[in-house]
Amino acid sequence: MLIRKAAAFERNEIFRLWNESADSGEVVYKPLNPDSYKKLFLDNPHYDGAYDFVSEEDGKIIGFISGAEKKIFLPGETHENTPGYITAIFVDKAFRGRGIGKALLNALEDAFRKNGKKSVMSSGNNPINLPWYIPETPGHDHNNAPGTDVMSMGYEFLLKNGYKDLHREVAMYLELSKYEKAPEIEEIRSRLKSEGITAGRYDCALNCEFDGMCDRVGSEYWRKVLKDETTCENPRVILAGVTNGHIVGFTGPVDLEPSGRGWFTGICVDPLFEKRGIATVIFNDLMHEFILEGAKFSTLFTGVDNHAQKLYKRTGFNVKRTFAIMKKEI
Repeated sequence: MLIRKAAAFERNEIFRLWNESADSGEVVYKPLNPDSYKKLFLDNPHYDGAYDFVSEEDGKIIGFISGAEKKIFLPGETHENTPGYITAIFVDKAFRGRGIGKALLNALEDAFRKNGKKSVMSSGNNPINLPWYIPETPGHDHNNAPGTDVMSMGYEFLLKNGYKDLHREVAMYLELSKYEKAPEIEEIRSRLKSEGITAGRYDCALNCEFDGMCDRVGSEYWRKVLKDETTCENPRVILAGVTNGHIVGFTGPVDLEPSGRGWFTGICVDPLFEKRGIATVIFNDLMHEFILEGAKFSTLFTGVDNHAQKLYKRTGFNVKRTFAIMKKEI
């Protein structure tokens, strides 16, 4: 058995390994083909193939592992303080139980170590976002997995190889035809207005400040989303809570994916304005905007212990899968 760097001419064999696991239900990832591979990997500015390895025996590819590292950084991030990421690992069913997966993982970890990484993670911060199918739905999907599916073999495999289960996130799903606006939404909106807070569609011409909120929630990602969206020529719909020239809560931007999924980056409320009902109003507004756009469903992730689950469940979302954020120091 030989572990070596993957070559471009071997992609059909890599697709075979990937799709055998996807088609059999071992993983929830979508099957891979040349077009989706180009979109997910080759067109991704973070990807260069440096962390792709295969296992070969008698000229046959029997295992594959892919990893990634960030090449474009948010403020505060560097090559040195960001981890390497495990993207995917597959071993031919006929060759399992022989240590092939461990050998591939060791090769990936060694490559990260030689390139200055101090840890390896399986998490949603991986710049390679793998789409997957939501179980028990008519082919509905989500655009990224925030870690390792705890129902997959990969979870136990990583635990056995020194990875720690740091945190868990649940995937939640709503079929939008079943969405019903809670009757108290307009009452909450009116109360907020009486308190000087406007909740609803945001007018980018207002040019409201949002750095304070982003500082307090600690998210450079949401700062970038708001900056990019509010300064572009044709901004998408953003739902926000606004008071005295400051954005104190937001969700969106509203987008519709080809699969029919209503897409958004997340939802947050300034800690100084929590527990007033801002999130309840703008999140329900988000569902309404999705329906206007023609979306058929929506999905999201949240921490397994996040109190926001109550809001999502009240809106009609149900938990469909649990993922573990995993890490190993190298």
